[in-house]
Amino acid sequence: MHVTVKLYATLSRYGQGKRAGLPLEIELAEDATLHDLIDHLKIPPEETRVLFVNGIIQESGHKLKNGDDVGLFPPIGGG
Repeated sequence: MHVTVKLYATLSRYGQGKRAGLPLEIELAEDATLHDLIDHLKIPPEETRVLFVNGIIQESGHKLKNGDDVGLFPPIGGG
């Protein structure tokens, strides 16, 4: 299956040379989860905090579907 992924902020360094927020097309196994996608991109799990699928926040065990749009955000600090 194919999913479209956007990596934001510091996660963009895992984006195969793409700038933050630009889409990547990723091919995964049919039964892949968000966790599998994060692993596929070689992102340490502790570097992801907010995971969106089709605009809805999901947990890392969420099963992906062909054509899903995924957004991955790191922990964000501020004050």
